[in-house]
Amino acid sequence: MYTNKDIWNVSYPIFLGLLAQNIINVTDTAFLGRVGEVELGASAMGGLFYICVFTIAFGFSIGSQILIARRNGEGRYKDVGPVMIQGGTFLLGLAVVLFGLSHLLAPPLVRLLISSDSIFDAAMEFLNWRIFGFFFAFVNVMFRALYIGITRTKVLTLNAVVMAVVNVLLDYVLIFGKFGMPEMGIKGAAIASVIAEAASLVFFLVYTWAKIDLKKFGLNHWQRIDFSLLGRILSISCFTMVQYFLAMATWFVFFVAVERLGQRELAIANIVRSIYVVMLIPVQALSTTTNSLVSNLIGAGGISHVMHLIGRIARMSFIIMLVCVAVAAIFPHAILSIYTNEPALLVESVPSLYVIVVAMIIASVANVYFNAISGTGNTQAALILETGTLVFYTAYIFWIGMVVQAPVSVCFSIEVVYYTLLLLSSFIYLKKAKWQNKKI
Repeated sequence: MYTNKDIWNVSYPIFLGLLAQNIINVTDTAFLGRVGEVELGASAMGGLFYICVFTIAFGFSIGSQILIARRNGEGRYKDVGPVMIQGGTFLLGLAVVLFGLSHLLAPPLVRLLISSDSIFDAAMEFLNWRIFGFFFAFVNVMFRALYIGITRTKVLTLNAVVMAVVNVLLDYVLIFGKFGMPEMGIKGAAIASVIAEAASLVFFLVYTWAKIDLKKFGLNHWQRIDFSLLGRILSISCFTMVQYFLAMATWFVFFVAVERLGQRELAIANIVRSIYVVMLIPVQALSTTTNSLVSNLIGAGGISHVMHLIGRIARMSFIIMLVCVAVAAIFPHAILSIYTNEPALLVESVPSLYVIVVAMIIASVANVYFNAISGTGNTQAALILETGTLVFYTAYIFWIGMVVQAPVSVCFSIEVVYYTLLLLSSFIYLKKAKWQNKKI
């Protein structure tokens, strides 16, 4: 049975890694917020398109992570490497396909979704460079799956620091044209992110070669495509791939609805979303830990301890989030001023921040219970639960944003509803469903 110390030892490197990674998002938003509202809004739309495609690969890596964790818990260490190698090969091929499709389909799709010509032009300038990141980011997520699956998560912190430092420096140089470089604006932000992802991949390769027992984990030789193993990975991953894509696609729908309210409203939504993502970091870290530890625990024969483990992690997540929420609620202007120095924009963003604060309290528990379902190997059940919740999410935001055209803060209320529904459905599933004997 895992102790609180064990949970924390796995979680805190993931937390630090996510924190460093999200410096990229914060930096892009903060720098572009000082370039102009059009660039700020366009980076939100272009960035969300990129993330929607990226989450297909991320979903595959989560399924791989579950399988790696189960083999690690069973003590079948040599079976870990083949999952990593086959998954990495598959995702590299997928990157080529999705890069080509994005290059062809992004312009008409984004044009359909964005009504403003200036935001469309800036979003495409961003995306034309940003999609080169697929080739690096898709492989990076498999290294992440490997290290979380074998519960050696400290490397994620080091990797994310490298990625963040490279991105922050290049953002400053390329966006504003420093040290003799031309001033590139939003294009500079995209190029900086791609180079940062490339630096991240180089770090993972060097660290794995130098620090990991390649023979123990079956990483010491390259293998041909094993369609049987790849099929087994996909039998778990296909559901998480669809799940993560749908989750991000609904975010895209949210921003499409807000974009029709105006450039100012889109800028507010991007700022608050950036804060939202940062506040989610401790929740994401503990949720990822839940996913991995549940799978490891089941693999080691500890099924009877799973619910107790989930409850303990959920309490940790709730307490940490209460502290974060208190800081945001007491000092909203100080936090918002990181992203903009325009007084009116700052003041108008406060109501949306208060709504997100409420959502985060519920999310702190909901995400832990929901990720536990995937950790049991029941990724199909997780997809069904999320899909039902997201159908309601999409209908609500379409009505409140496009039909009623309510203020941004009211649009953000959907996050409160979403996490409430997710928590209730996940808790009922874990209490009532027969998930204990799932074989993967």
